[in-house]
Amino acid sequence: MLLRYFYDRALAQASYMVGCQSCGEAMIIDPARDITPYLEAAQQEGLRIAHVTETHIHADFVSGALELAVATGARLYLSAEGGDDWTYRWADDETVLLRDGDRIAFGGVRLDVLHTPGHTPEHLAFVLTDVAGADAPFGIFTGDCLFVGDMGRPDLLETAAGVVGSKEIGARGQFANMQRLRAMPDYLQVFPGHGAGSACGKALGALPSSTLGYEKRFNPAFQFDDEAAFVDWLLAEQPETPPYFAQMKRVNRDGVMLLSNLSSLRQLDPVWLPGILDKGLLVIDARPLAAYAAGHIAGTVNIPQGDKFNTYAGYLINYTQPYYLIAEADAMAEVARLLHAVGADRLDGYWTPESLHFDMMLPGVTPDTAAPRINSGDAWLLDVRGQSEYDARHIAGAHHLPLPLLARHIDTLPREQPIIVHCASGLRSQIAASYLRARGFTDVTNLSGGIDGWRAARQAVVEG
Repeated sequence: MLLRYFYDRALAQASYMVGCQSCGEAMIIDPARDITPYLEAAQQEGLRIAHVTETHIHADFVSGALELAVATGARLYLSAEGGDDWTYRWADDETVLLRDGDRIAFGGVRLDVLHTPGHTPEHLAFVLTDVAGADAPFGIFTGDCLFVGDMGRPDLLETAAGVVGSKEIGARGQFANMQRLRAMPDYLQVFPGHGAGSACGKALGALPSSTLGYEKRFNPAFQFDDEAAFVDWLLAEQPETPPYFAQMKRVNRDGVMLLSNLSSLRQLDPVWLPGILDKGLLVIDARPLAAYAAGHIAGTVNIPQGDKFNTYAGYLINYTQPYYLIAEADAMAEVARLLHAVGADRLDGYWTPESLHFDMMLPGVTPDTAAPRINSGDAWLLDVRGQSEYDARHIAGAHHLPLPLLARHIDTLPREQPIIVHCASGLRSQIAASYLRARGFTDVTNLSGGIDGWRAARQAVVEG
C-alpha cells in the first residue's frame, strides 16, 4: 500500500492518494480543483487513478472530484447520507453512493465508510486497512470531523447556507462522533482534511497527522463527557464565516464547472480600466503591500499574492459580477489557479503593472502619530482582525469589524470622519483600507505595523 499527502497552503487543505502497487490502482480523497499534483504523483508511482471520493460537500474550496473523474475515467464515490437538501445533485448512474457501513476495496486496500454527521449532515470518514499485510485498520481519513487538536465546526450550515437551528444539531452530532472515535484503537493514524489556518475549525494544529491516542489525550474535544458542555465549547469562539463559503456549498452540491470550460485569460487595454472602475466592478491589484502603497490606481483593491490570497479575495469578490486583476504576466497562471480554487470564475481580464501609470498613494500612519488623533476623537479606529484576536487584546476605543464581514457591513462605517484601519501586522488592514477607498471613503489610512507595531511603540492595549 502507498499513501501520498498533498497540502494546499493557501487554503490549509489536505488531500490524499491511497495506492495499491499490486493492482496498479489509486484512490484520491478530497481532491482540490487543480488536479495536476494528483496526475503527476500517480504517474511517478506508476499507478492509475481509478477511484475518487470525498468526505463531504466542501464549503471552503471547489471540489476537484468531478474534474479528476472526467480526466481519468475514475469511478466516483460520494455520500448518500445528507438527506434531501445535502445530497450530490450532479451524481449520475455511474456514481457509487455511500452509506455508513459500506466498503470500498481495490487490490490490497480497503476503506470502511463511517457516517460522521456534525460538521455537515452528509459527512463521511474512511477507515483504511492494508489487507495485504494486516487484519486490522491502519488509519482513518477524518475529513472535517476531526482535526489535529480540534474538531470541525458545526455551524457552517447555519452561518453559510442559512439553515437556522442546524448548528446545535451539528454540535451534538460531533459529540456522538467524538464518542465513536474514542472507542476506536489508540494506534490509528488520523489524516485530517485541514491544518492550521483553516476557517473550518477554531484551533487546528499545524501537524499534518496525529494518532487517535494522542488526540484522546490532548485534543480538548475528547476531554468532555457531558454533551451540553461539549456543545457549548464547540460553538464558542468559532471564527467568522467567510462569505464565499455559501457559494462553495452550492457549487459543490449542485455541480462544478470544469476548468476546461472556463474562458481563457485575456490581457486588456489600459483604456478600458477607468470605465470598469466607474461601473463599481472589483479590480484586484495583486502586487505587494509596499508597491501598492507607493503607487496605485484609485478604485483598485490591494490583495497581495501570497498565503491566503484566495481566502481574502473570496471575502470581497461579488460572485454575481465579473472582476479583474492587476498582476505580472508571469504570475497570472498561478493567481488564476488560486482564484479558481475558490470558485471565483468570473475573472474577465487583467492588466500588467508595466501597462499602467500609478498616481495614487495609500498613506500609512505611525502609532505615535495615530494615538493622539484616536484619543481626541479626530480619527475613527477600525480593527479588522478576527473576534478571538480582538477579545485577546485590542486598542482602547477601537471599533471592530472583521475583514470577512467588511463588504457586507460597509454601510455601518462613518464616511464623514477620518478612518485609521489596523490588524495584527498591516496586511489585512491594507486590504481593508484599499477596499474602503475604492468604495468612496476618501480619508482612510493604514496603521503601520498594526497592533504589533502599536505595542512595540509602547502604546497601551486592553488585554482580555
